[in-house]
Amino acid sequence: MPDLDAWISAVRSSQDRFASLVSPLDDDQVGHPSYAEDWSVADVASHLGSQAEIFGLALDAGLEGTAAPGIEQFQPLWDSWNSRPAPVQASDSVKANEALVSRIEALSEEDRARFAVSLFGRELDLAGLLAMRLGEHALHTWDIAVALDSSALVSPDAVDLLIDVLPATAARAGRSAAEPRTLVVGTVEPRRRFTLTTGPDVLLTHDSGTGPVELVLPAEELLRLVYGRLDATRTSAELPGHEVVPELRQVFPGF
Repeated sequence: MPDLDAWISAVRSSQDRFASLVSPLDDDQVGHPSYAEDWSVADVASHLGSQAEIFGLALDAGLEGTAAPGIEQFQPLWDSWNSRPAPVQASDSVKANEALVSRIEALSEEDRARFAVSLFGRELDLAGLLAMRLGEHALHTWDIAVALDSSALVSPDAVDLLIDVLPATAARAGRSAAEPRTLVVGTVEPRRRFTLTTGPDVLLTHDSGTGPVELVLPAEELLRLVYGRLDATRTSAELPGHEVVPELRQVFPGF
């Protein structure tokens, strides 16, 4: 796991990108479709805003040694965000996300070291919490970015960090293939090597072998594949092994 400064820097960078995308949009533009199915730009912003507040509650719990928030705390937040007009969802989300990131940046070394929370079935230190937040924030920010510019990519600093924690995400996100297989996947930018098993349990594991690689992807595309965002128009089809990508999209339908 990279050091905390790297995670905090990437979370800050993602927030700055999100704010730079959303803040200039007018009332009509925030209602335009995002990449996320059935969600407008404002819907994505609303989700990130409510989640910023939920992660703030998790931060409280991890610092105070109390129980993590649950559905009884989540639902009022979701209801509040869902009730706001689209332009307010967008502007309030920028503020809520900025407040969370600023708070994280201000944590003392003692607070960073003692943080621990049990959240969504996982025992997390502060790096683990930030990895969870960065995965959500960076990919949803891309949902907005690519709706505004079809050539947009997930931020490279987020990719560089998230690629190494992707196995845990793949295990949660994956659905067993109708005809399971095991294949070696190699990435570039950064270069990594994994073994992917598509059933009955979906497993993505780091692979230190030196044999042939069956599927090659930019790391950014493997990240989007696991998060359910690698459609046929946004993949490097000229790289080896891409005939299997449509099958893998069924394994990773998105979340």
